[in-house]
Amino acid sequence: MATVIDLLNNDPRRMSAGSARHPEKAHRPDNPIQRKPDWIRVKAPGSPGWASTQKIVKEHGLITVCEEASCPNIGECWDKKHATFMIMGDTCTRACAFCNVKTGMPGSLDPHEPEKIADSVAKLGLHHVVITSVDRDDLADGGAEHFAKVIRAIRVRSPDTTIEVLTPDFLRKEGALEIVVAARPDVFNHNLETVASNYLTVRPGARYFHSIRLLQRVKELDPTIFTKSGIMVGLGEKRNEVLQLMDDLRSADVDFLTIGQYLQPTKKHHAVIEFITPDAFKGYETIAYTKGFFLVSATPLTRSSHHAGEDFAKLKAARLAKAGR
Repeated sequence: MATVIDLLNNDPRRMSAGSARHPEKAHRPDNPIQRKPDWIRVKAPGSPGWASTQKIVKEHGLITVCEEASCPNIGECWDKKHATFMIMGDTCTRACAFCNVKTGMPGSLDPHEPEKIADSVAKLGLHHVVITSVDRDDLADGGAEHFAKVIRAIRVRSPDTTIEVLTPDFLRKEGALEIVVAARPDVFNHNLETVASNYLTVRPGARYFHSIRLLQRVKELDPTIFTKSGIMVGLGEKRNEVLQLMDDLRSADVDFLTIGQYLQPTKKHHAVIEFITPDAFKGYETIAYTKGFFLVSATPLTRSSHHAGEDFAKLKAARLAKAGR
């Protein structure tokens, strides 16, 4: 999930937000950034493990959603040499109201990127890797074949590494989903991001029921692939809407649900309407399990790729337990 946190006052990403980074937001009225509650606190990155991961990422000229989306868990994850790679550039063709990834017209694809990603996965010794991307509405297949090439390259270099993809919706890209599924990732993740009633204001370039159908279609094509989706809360959604979203995902046979707190990156982004309490997150988790999800992660700092490797092991165990083995 491309959820973001406040940036330091002198961070160039914040200084450019609302202008070059987000030209479409430049003339929007400011939404004051609220002070975060005590339960949303993380340590600043800077450990030796974090520095080692950063060095490998920079040496290979790679882009990570950890950095582009200013993920609050980057210190913890990079210390453990866990990184979520963002392929196909750092510029998105869409302009979601919550997201801090740069908006504009992307450049051409790097034909060497699959090998660069595979090399980094091998050097980091990753047991589980998450590959995501910007939206590439400019490409005929939305970047599906590039996803497949990355998956295949990782399989060659690190055959024991499990692979999770976090894809765009491939809206109006016929046959694109089938290309990614045919490459056989272990986990297929596509985030709904928010409840249906918020789509026009929060995720205007997407379609809620298209995303539900995308996830359902994955299971129809290959039932062995785990499916996953995530949302942010605190965007003005109602509790009953979140529960309906859970039902919609279960109707698509989605295995894993993540729920995290939305945090506003700049004054030009969608305002935080509410900070959801840890008890409310626990309530969502309990209800989601009763609805039949194999796995649920619901905390203020939950992000789509946080603890992805550990979660994959839990998913496999849950499937075996359901099968009675």
